Formats: sequence, structure tokens, C-alpha cells
Amino acid sequence: MKHEGNSARVERSADTRTRILAAALSEFAANGFAGARTQRIAAAADVNKSLLYYYFESKEKLYQVTRELCAGRIRGGLMAVYVGEGTPGERILRTALNHFDRTMGQQEAQVLFQQEILRLHKKESHSTPLIAKRMFASMVTLFRVLVRQGIASGELIPVDWMQMQLSTLGANIFYFLSEPLWRKVLPLDPPDAEVLRKRREHLVRFLGQTIFTDRQHGAKLAERVLTESPMPEIPGSRPDMGRSL
Repeated sequence: MKHEGNSARVERSADTRTRILAAALSEFAANGFAGARTQRIAAAADVNKSLLYYYFESKEKLYQVTRELCAGRIRGGLMAVYVGEGTPGERILRTALNHFDRTMGQQEAQVLFQQEILRLHKKESHSTPLIAKRMFASMVTLFRVLVRQGIASGELIPVDWMQMQLSTLGANIFYFLSEPLWRKVLPLDPPDAEVLRKRREHLVRFLGQTIFTDRQHGAKLAERVLTESPMPEIPGSRPDMGRSL
């Protein structure tokens, strides 16, 4: 019975910590580090402030853990693609699609990182460079390896690996950051499910036609990647990434 009681306490503790982190992500994404309030986080997590500080010591510590959690999830998803099966070109297509789907479905995390980039520009953030080196340096290295392997095999066009990464992933960020602008200049609703479905298809098909030496090969890979990667469910409410700018 004592063992069962301990297990129940551990489970409740883990659940409380999860609720606090989920509430913290929403609050930090909506208001930034400076504007976030621990009282609102505690209320959203259905805990009191004393319990929040028991788990995380300070607002800064809670913010750091929230960032590390987001970074770890991103790294895990990308690693699964980078070390998966397929040619280098196919894995780059899957990387682009993974990035689009993550940006679409986890915009709170994306907003958080956009805010961190701004804090870095202002020299306000101290731990983000460490997180970047620990979490993302290996991801950049793996992407560079994929591009160079694809070029060496003749599958990919001979271009600078970094330009390949900027072109492959940067367009996704620009689309979501510019949602308010698209609404004003085009007759579409960027977050609409059908609009997003078409955008992710155009992304993969475009890359299939542009980064491969054999366009027919690239087009076939693009269709296979799309068939094997159905569009995930879209969250009912997503933050505006443009607020971070």
C-alpha cells in the first residue's frame, strides 16, 4: 500500500509539473518573458504560486525549462527524420514537411523562439546560446551532411548547403510570420485547413522540382512523401507569430 501511495504521489507531481509547463508556454508565447505573469501561469495550471515556485524556483527557471522542453521536442522530431530511411534528397523533403507541420501545429513554441531571437539581438538572453549549441548544433551538422551526401551521389544539385537549408526551412517561417499580410493582399485565410493543406503540398512539390538533378525522380519522391505523411490535425486556436516581431 505504501508503494502504491508513493506511485500516486509521483504521478500527481508529474501531472502538476506538466500542467505548469503547458500554462507557462502559453503565457510566455502570448506575453514574452517580461510581460508574463506567474500568477496567470499558476491560475491556468490550477495551482497556487507557492507550488509553482516549489517546482521551478523562479520565473527565469520556469522560462528556461519551458524553452528546453520545446527545443527537446523539436530536436527529437528532426532526429527521427535525419536518421530515418531514404536517400538524402528524400530526407530533406521530409525535413521540410516536418518543419512546416511543426510550425503549423506548435506555434506557441515557434513564437517563443522568435522572441528569443529578438532577445539575443538586444543582448537580453544569456542561456539561449547554450541551448542552441546543445540542441541545434548537431541538427545543423546533420543537415549539412545530408546535402553534401546528396550532391556527392548526384541526386541533389550542387549548391551551398546553408542556402539549401535557408531555402528549405526559411520559406515556412516567412509564410506563418506573414499571415496578417497575406490576409490583406490575397483573397485567402492563411490558417484555413484547406489553405494549409495546399501550402504544404506546394512546398514539397516545389522542392521536388528544384533541388534534384533529376526532376522526375524528385517529383516521384515528393508525391511519395506527401502520401506517407498525411496532414496532422490543426489546433483550434493558434497564436499569431507576427506578435513576436
